[in-house]
Amino acid sequence: MAPSHIHTITSTPVTINVPDEPVKPTTLEESEVPVDVKPAAPKKSALELISHGGPILEIPQFVSFDARRQHILQHMSGAFRVFARRGFTEGMSGHISVRDPEFPDRFWTNPLGRHFGLLKPSDMVLLDEHGTVVGGNRSRPANAAGFFIHAAIHKARPDVNAAAHMHSTYGRAWSVFGKKLEMLTQDACIFHGDAQGLYDAFQGVVFTVEEGKRLADALGPRGKGLILRNHGLLTVGSTVDEAAFLFCSMETACKIQLQADAAGREKHVVPDDEAQKVFEETSQADSLYWEFQPDLEYEEAMKEGGEF
Repeated sequence: MAPSHIHTITSTPVTINVPDEPVKPTTLEESEVPVDVKPAAPKKSALELISHGGPILEIPQFVSFDARRQHILQHMSGAFRVFARRGFTEGMSGHISVRDPEFPDRFWTNPLGRHFGLLKPSDMVLLDEHGTVVGGNRSRPANAAGFFIHAAIHKARPDVNAAAHMHSTYGRAWSVFGKKLEMLTQDACIFHGDAQGLYDAFQGVVFTVEEGKRLADALGPRGKGLILRNHGLLTVGSTVDEAAFLFCSMETACKIQLQADAAGREKHVVPDDEAQKVFEETSQADSLYWEFQPDLEYEEAMKEGGEF
C-alpha cells in the first residue's frame, strides 16, 4: 500500500481595502450591536478539533485517474484484510464496492469465493451499471446479490463512493430485533438521526433490482449505516476507508448494545442534542478517512513484503 500523504494547511494573506475618506462612526443606537461583540471564531473541522499541534491531516489528492484508482484499490484490499482479522469472513458472503474515479457509473468489487485476507488490488472486478464485467479480474465472477445491493446504492446516492456489507456476528445478532441502535456511547453517535437507517423486512437473498432499490430507500439520502433485519449491516462513505471504518464502528455498537441490554440494568442514553453535537464533530469525510488509517497501517506492517 502506498504511504498515506500528510498535508499541511497554510494561510493566505488577506487584503484590506482602506477608504480614502474617513468613515463616520456608527452609534450604538444606529447599529443596535454591542461594542464588545467579537466576530465568531471560524468553525473547526473534526480533524482540527482532534489534532493538537503539527500538520492537519487530509485525504490524499492525485493528479491522475490512474494514480487515484491505484490508491483506491490498495486501500480496498487493505480494508478486506482488516475485515478478515476482525472475523467478518464467512464463506462467500460479504462485499465492498468502490466507485471508479474516472467512470462514475462503474464500481469495483471483490471476486466471489476468495478469502478477504488474501485479496490484492489485482483481484478486484470492475462492473458497469448493468452488472457486466468491464475490467479488472476476469478469472472469477462477482457476487450477484452484491451487485444488486451496491448498484442500487451507487445509483441512489451520487455522494457515496464506497459501500460495505458483511454478515458480521454482532450486526446479525442485533438485526433480528428489527430496531435501530440507541445512542449508548459517544462512538455510536456517528449513527445519530438520519445517519442510521433500518430495513425492517426480510425477503431472502437480494437477487432483484427492486429489492436493491428498497434497501437504498431504507438507507435514505443522508444515511451512513443501515441495519438489514435478519441479515446484517451495510455502511457507506465518500471513501472506502470511511465506509470500512463505519462498518467496524457499527459492528462494535451492535456488540455494546447487546451486552448492555443483556445486563438488564437501567441505561443512560445520550440525549438527542448531545448526540447531534457529537455527530457534527465526528462525521466529516476527512476525519472518518483517517480514523481507518491505524488499522490499515497495522495490516501493511504485518503483511509479508510490507504492501498490499
